[in-house]
Amino acid sequence: MSQLDYLAFDADNHYYEAHDAFTRHVPKQMQQRCVQWAEIDGRKHHIVAGKLAHAVTNPTWNPISKPGAISAYLRGNPDDSDPLALLREHEPLPPEYMDPAARVAKLEEQGLESLWLFPTLGVLYEELLKHDIEAVKVLFRAFNRWLEEDWGCNYKDRIYAAPYISLCDVDFACEELEWALAQGARIVVTRPAAAWTAHGQISPANELFDPFWARLNEAGISLVVHAGDSGYTTHGYVRDGFSSAFVPGGFRPSIKSFNIERAAYDYLITLCFEKLFERFPNLRIASVENGAEFLPDLYRKLSQSRNRMRLYYKEDPALLFKEHVWINPFWEDDVNEVVEQMGSDRVIFGSDWPHVEGMPQPLDYVAEIAHFDADSQRKILRDNTLALTELKPA
Repeated sequence: MSQLDYLAFDADNHYYEAHDAFTRHVPKQMQQRCVQWAEIDGRKHHIVAGKLAHAVTNPTWNPISKPGAISAYLRGNPDDSDPLALLREHEPLPPEYMDPAARVAKLEEQGLESLWLFPTLGVLYEELLKHDIEAVKVLFRAFNRWLEEDWGCNYKDRIYAAPYISLCDVDFACEELEWALAQGARIVVTRPAAAWTAHGQISPANELFDPFWARLNEAGISLVVHAGDSGYTTHGYVRDGFSSAFVPGGFRPSIKSFNIERAAYDYLITLCFEKLFERFPNLRIASVENGAEFLPDLYRKLSQSRNRMRLYYKEDPALLFKEHVWINPFWEDDVNEVVEQMGSDRVIFGSDWPHVEGMPQPLDYVAEIAHFDADSQRKILRDNTLALTELKPA
């Protein structure tokens, strides 16, 4: 592990949800519409909205694949490894995946000062429930209460777990944001997707949601847009659906692998097209685990839009994007390009630990930015995320 003269701040860590994370606070009469457990052929699975969920093959998590199991594969697979074989290398579930005290001990072992903590399944289930708005509200209010009980929204100023916010109902979103602020949350998280509401599917930057954005703006709390199931379709080129189950015979290339970045690109550029940052100049948005390869085209599209519609924009949307958005690249992305496009003060390091597609050890990332000057390294590894974690009231 690389040695630093400071402790890094990891902007992308995950927990694995407890057995009752999706049921503990859900009334029994609503569980059938939300999440239930079922045993099929001797294995336990989640039933979400009455259907078998395929997000992961083992939602009990024990045993679990090792952190970074397929990291080398994602970096070009130099050893020609079989990724399915790598995923089959399991270990007993470590306590730090579910317990905050054990996680703090792990932080110290890994050389980390603090981290942002996100769901594993929690960013996937809104899509499966989106046609039942009441179920979405019940489930994620309950899920956030479980989160506070098991992890806390701010555990000893070391672990900042993010309550999940759905925009299915603007009043609900505002209530959950107020609750999160009352618990001492420093970040909240949402998925990159248009909102499914009682009025239909609506852009998150629509003025209907201005009360939510206004409260974010006023409180100065950062919103993390984290990769999840955004409901993207391949329009028939490959079977749709979000799943960790791969096609028989191993991995095969398909356009489905672009869905995460497509979703983030569409979400972020729409905030600019609809002038959200003009209306709310104190917003801070962090894009986490969505990659960064879309950035050149995003800037090109924003410049084209401004040139064609100069009377529409009061301010340059590309400049506003760079002012209000922070990017966590995939660790296999070319960080030189990302820093060139965003500036070192808008790039944040995240390891995706302990997921299989993340880094085996968080500070493996230090080698990726070793050629940057010490000030830029520190911004990326610590200072940028630390600043986003501090409330910045308007």
